Amino acid sequence: MLSASMSPSLRLAGLTPARLSPGYFALVMATGILAVGCQLRGWALPARALILLTGVEYALLVVLTVWRFVAHRGELAADAHDTRKAFLFFTFVAGTDVFAVGLAGQGHFVPAAVLLVVAALTWLVLGYTIPWAAVLGRTERPVVAAANGTWFVWVVASQSVAVAAATLEPHYEAARQGLAVVAVFSWSVGCLLYAASAIFVSLRLMLYPLEPRELDPPYWVSMGAVAITVVAGARIVEMESAPMVDAVRGLVAGMSVVFWCFATWLVPVLIAVGVWRHRVHRVPLTYEPTWWSIVFPLGMYAVAGMYLGRADDLPIVEWIGRTWLWVALTAWTVVFLTMLRAVFTTRQRDPEPA
Repeated sequence: MLSASMSPSLRLAGLTPARLSPGYFALVMATGILAVGCQLRGWALPARALILLTGVEYALLVVLTVWRFVAHRGELAADAHDTRKAFLFFTFVAGTDVFAVGLAGQGHFVPAAVLLVVAALTWLVLGYTIPWAAVLGRTERPVVAAANGTWFVWVVASQSVAVAAATLEPHYEAARQGLAVVAVFSWSVGCLLYAASAIFVSLRLMLYPLEPRELDPPYWVSMGAVAITVVAGARIVEMESAPMVDAVRGLVAGMSVVFWCFATWLVPVLIAVGVWRHRVHRVPLTYEPTWWSIVFPLGMYAVAGMYLGRADDLPIVEWIGRTWLWVALTAWTVVFLTMLRAVFTTRQRDPEPA
């Protein structure tokens, strides 16, 4: 009943509990990473404004998610068992960690540490339950036919834990060794998950028919996952001496450069896919929550360039990251305004049943 009484415009934007996409926390990820990017550029006022907006978005989506769990548990469970949607639940982990990193950058270390604990525990739980519910526990075969860009969100969640742990490590002396283990562990798991996800998604693209509509915005996460792997690696390289960090520092530093090059290579590919989808095959550009899956990778690529350039003394990489931040900010502005237009539109639609 509550959902049926909500504004049709909210339903259009996907901001009602019944229709809430499990991937809507990509909005938090996108806004939060731009706050971090502005911090790196020294833009204090935009950084504060964006991190405040990130907090508002995070609180709103947590409330809507809890509401959905209480009042629309069937829809939520259906998403968790849907191979094409289930991995979007990991956007909660990534959004929580990105928010934590943004808060830590502005000196709010205690709430950042609490968010890291929440995200890390959720990552562990979802890391075992979601693959089982959506992939291993299903009778339909072959499951690879349903693989898509959302599978890379699991990688992003893993690397976000590494980024948050490495960010907080200098500020918690007593927990330094533990944070080092968490950072290296989740970075390593994320790297292997990327390889596995890339294999499954590549097999899907090569073995089964593909409609233009299926090459949707989450495929951009394939680049965002590489970019956040670069950020996590750069932060690990900067960490203080610890047995776990010292064992992999050289490897992580070298692999981070390789990953940044691959992320750079992916950008023109993904742009070409978008042109093919919308220009050649005329798939309409209408707002959907997955648009934030484009904005986040753009922002993460900018932050990756800045972090890597500073960590490995690569001025050209840092310059690319600093410049690319303008691209990410432009994309965020366009998508945010489009979302607001969807929320406040006066267009009427038939009420959705409760």
